[in-house]
Amino acid sequence: MSRGSRLALAVSALLSAAIVAAVHIQQRRELRSGVVRDLERQNQKKENVRLLEEQIALTKKLIEERDKALMEKPSQQS
Repeated sequence: MSRGSRLALAVSALLSAAIVAAVHIQQRRELRSGVVRDLERQNQKKENVRLLEEQIALTKKLIEERDKALMEKPSQQS
């Protein structure tokens, strides 16, 4: 094997190893950021569910108060 071909082989092997390592590192970062995004989504979903339950409770209370007020109105008119 000539000196030039050895050099070309070494350079291509190093370049290939560097590319594989870079892709591996990039995938690790993306995987970690995916976990962080999932945790944020889970927290947001919990907050949304809590707000929805609170809204449902307030709506029920409002309906009960409205119905109570409507029931009292006719008896006041008599």
